[in-house]
Amino acid sequence: MALKSYKPTSPARRGLILVDKSGLWKGKPVKKLVEGKRKTGGRNNKGHVTSRGIAGGHKQKYRLVDFKRRKFDVSATVERIEYDPNRTAFIALIKYDDGELSYIIAPQRLAVGDTVISGEKVDVKPGNAMKLSQMPIGTIIHNVEMKPGKGGQIARSAGAYVQIVGRDRGMVIVRLNSGEQRYIRSDCMGTVGAVSNPDNSNQNFGKAGRTRWKGRRPLTRGVAKNPVDHPHGGGEGRTSGGRHPVTPWGKPTKGARTRKNKQTDKMIIRSRHAKKKR
Repeated sequence: MALKSYKPTSPARRGLILVDKSGLWKGKPVKKLVEGKRKTGGRNNKGHVTSRGIAGGHKQKYRLVDFKRRKFDVSATVERIEYDPNRTAFIALIKYDDGELSYIIAPQRLAVGDTVISGEKVDVKPGNAMKLSQMPIGTIIHNVEMKPGKGGQIARSAGAYVQIVGRDRGMVIVRLNSGEQRYIRSDCMGTVGAVSNPDNSNQNFGKAGRTRWKGRRPLTRGVAKNPVDHPHGGGEGRTSGGRHPVTPWGKPTKGARTRKNKQTDKMIIRSRHAKKKR
């Protein structure tokens, strides 16, 4: 979908650029595919702030999206494309031939009336789901599983995709958007196509209030604080905050590596940091 700009009738409207959602469903979601969603405001059970920067936001309902796509060999028709406040991508309501309704992540070029199917041997077209072993090399896919039956975990955000680049030792080699190449078991599921709403990252919300509607509070930079409030605080005039960026509690941040899962190092062929090391 295209981006939409507005006439500068106010300072907030002057820079406002949003994704055009005129082609989406304008009604409410399917009631049986929706759950209630509570907001914590970043507070724990004692009322103390444990996650700063969270508060307010518009009331939301959680849509139950099928990330597993394990209903094999039953074709489904796309009833409508909907907005989902819980994710950057759009979702599609599909109706199986047996009458069951389900939500899936909508890929690009999927339209109302299209047919999608999940199975062992299905056509390689947007919205169809199959095991990675059945996909030809070079296929663009999204909603990729890392463990068989767990459901898609990789490439679910707006505009995201991974590409199958090879096969080896009964595994499939995929290249992620970050540049990382890794092995994934060939019996994991994936969905053909790139995720919808690729222009999501090009939006300009125009004013602070629109971010507050999303439930995010403003955060003050550490260098703008006093030494008692932040390790970057204090100093004469404008200072950059020191050599190593840290959080208010002294832990490294802004690029500091936090990955601890050494058990799956053997699955990574090329790290996303490979270019940075040279």
